[in-house]
Amino acid sequence: MLTRFDPVVDLERLTSEFFAPLSRRAAAMPLDAYRHQDSWVVKVDLPGVDPATIDLTVDRNVLRIEASRDWAPEEGDKVLALERPRGSFSRQLMLGEDLDATAITAAYKDGVLTVTLPVAEQAKPRKVAITTSSAGKVVEVEAAGKSAA
Repeated sequence: MLTRFDPVVDLERLTSEFFAPLSRRAAAMPLDAYRHQDSWVVKVDLPGVDPATIDLTVDRNVLRIEASRDWAPEEGDKVLALERPRGSFSRQLMLGEDLDATAITAAYKDGVLTVTLPVAEQAKPRKVAITTSSAGKVVEVEAAGKSAA
């Protein structure tokens, strides 16, 4: 059975609302970011968010993720707890110069937004050919190591 009064939870909620409104918004959109092959992947937890409310924008080197989750009780509902964050949420990620901002893709499935940021072609490691001249002939030798452009 649900109870209406829990002093520990209520006190924690009040202090978090009063002292840390910005950190609470960030906590409402926890994310993981990692490199996978030639792309960076960002996974953002957005459970219960309508995909139509998700907005991704890239401006210069900033990726902005915005979403909203709203719920209002209907007439006759008796609310016992309202702990899930509601309202508008946003996160900004600074993008490096080595990403191809024109090829960013995003998918939303099972409450998780997955944003894929491909590494730009000019930023990928490549092999460098070495030329030598021996007895008047030019010979190309493929380099053993990789170097970044």
